[in-house]
Amino acid sequence: MTDFFLMYFREGNEPEETTQITYRELLVQVCRCSNVLQKQGIQKGDRVAIYMPMIPELVVAMLACARLGALHSIVFAGFSAESLCERILDSSCSLLITTDAFYRGEKLVNLKELADEALDKCREKGFQVRCCIVVKHLGRAELGTGDSPSQSPPIKRPCPDVQVSLVLKNKCHCTDRGVDLWWHELMQEAEDECEPEWCDAEDPLFILYTSGSTGKPKGVVHTVGGYMLYVATTFKYVFDFHAEDVFWCTADIGWITGHSYVTYGPLANGATSVLFEGIPTYPDVSRLWSIVDKYKVTKFYTAPTAIRLLMKFGDEPVTRHSRASLQVLGTVGEPINPEAWLWYHQVVGAQRCSIVDTFWQTETGGHMLTPLPGATPMKPGSATFPFFGVAPAILNESGEELEGEAEGYLVFKQPWPGIMRTVYGNHERFEATYFKKFPGYYVTGDGCRRDQDGYYWITGRIDDMLNVSGHLLSTAEVESALVEHEAIAEAAVVGHPHPVKGECLYCFVTLCDGYTFSPTLTEELKKQIREKIGPIATPDYIQNAPGLPKTRSGKIMRRVLRKIAQNDHDLGDTSTVADPTVICQLFNHRCLTIQ
Repeated sequence: MTDFFLMYFREGNEPEETTQITYRELLVQVCRCSNVLQKQGIQKGDRVAIYMPMIPELVVAMLACARLGALHSIVFAGFSAESLCERILDSSCSLLITTDAFYRGEKLVNLKELADEALDKCREKGFQVRCCIVVKHLGRAELGTGDSPSQSPPIKRPCPDVQVSLVLKNKCHCTDRGVDLWWHELMQEAEDECEPEWCDAEDPLFILYTSGSTGKPKGVVHTVGGYMLYVATTFKYVFDFHAEDVFWCTADIGWITGHSYVTYGPLANGATSVLFEGIPTYPDVSRLWSIVDKYKVTKFYTAPTAIRLLMKFGDEPVTRHSRASLQVLGTVGEPINPEAWLWYHQVVGAQRCSIVDTFWQTETGGHMLTPLPGATPMKPGSATFPFFGVAPAILNESGEELEGEAEGYLVFKQPWPGIMRTVYGNHERFEATYFKKFPGYYVTGDGCRRDQDGYYWITGRIDDMLNVSGHLLSTAEVESALVEHEAIAEAAVVGHPHPVKGECLYCFVTLCDGYTFSPTLTEELKKQIREKIGPIATPDYIQNAPGLPKTRSGKIMRRVLRKIAQNDHDLGDTSTVADPTVICQLFNHRCLTIQ
């Protein structure tokens, strides 16, 4: 591998913040970081939490952990301090790596403040990390422009300088009771070489938390051999990768898509990729397509949420750019509706690009159902057929396998290399969640339809999970956050169709005696959810619910609540509702719902 073979085109929040990173530069930085972590006592089997935006140091940190045989646990930088704390505690992370602050569009995020809050919460619960390493990202200008690995120019600041100064002064100077250390100081002192730790194929590589139906996130564990083999293979064939390609996956590394198809899959194939820190609408709604032209991107992978978001601005922001380099367009995170698929194909791809609509999960490691570009006849909205070695089946409620045209539970009949190996620290939960309902099958939790041509169509979640902008959220987790408010006696959360997100949160809340439903209360509830879970879980609707429809055994009938949320009076069989008058009350209160 030559010194000049590109690993990443790094595109910052601002279009001017561009750099290039070679494989050689990345290796040197990974070795330095590995030596830094070793000096802090990190060794094989230890867990390291990483809470960072999409900057090169995030990739360096995760690969340094892998080099030492330590497990990285990356927490999406949009999650709250409470969520970070919960994940640190669950896996007993020895060390945290974070950033001073960053921009998301024009929004300034003081990440170090959130990290400090999380560490304070950990201390309150009797746990303390060994140290917290802080990347000076927003304050990079103070270091000059030679700060490897990105050789980054000074960060352009959309916010007023006084606001930035306050953020940098507020808990961003490594003063957290002696646990804080600056990344750049440690890296300057570190050696450029570090021998890798030899690992077995079944040694764990990383932990990544995904929402659980019980409300407590599950620490999905992937292993070195199987996961790496699977992401390398799926990347190569699903995107028809060739050495001259420039690949761009817009996902954040805080999610499994970023793990598999921003870092490990491309890296294992020697690919050149784009690492993007910004958002699709900043500084304008043509940002994605300007980046495609800028780097001559050939393979592009994004979420249906982003496609629907950009659709509403019309064709002109797309067509003002050439996009001539594009060959394959991919989607991930949720089923794509046919209207968005057609716009993606006809406008973005100019009717000449294959579309690969991929179905997979955090737990599967890589693609499970997917077209192969140029080989699979496409149907708008269908994930088409299984990847090599994947054996899907559709079961009915009784666990009987259905043949031909059918609709039911999507399961897999045999393992594949990238399957998760366990839930960290709770193997019983792993078995109960994925194998108990239908013994002998891996249960995805998704519904599926197979048409007369054998094509598979994902119909959505069949458990108490919501798919918001391609990210799974647990209804139980949101409900728990709501009832922690002193005014709320009971809460129920369901999904509601949304033109951009695909699905949004519709919350029913029952008040305690003495409290009044009001805009002030709903803002307090939204704020509480943002703090407990993160902005992504903020509800679009909150409805006052004097009571909730329940069976005689006390189970909330979410099917009925979903109908009420959509003002659909065709409720089906409601004979098991203990108090039918509750349904009429909820329909009457629906007009008072606060958005």
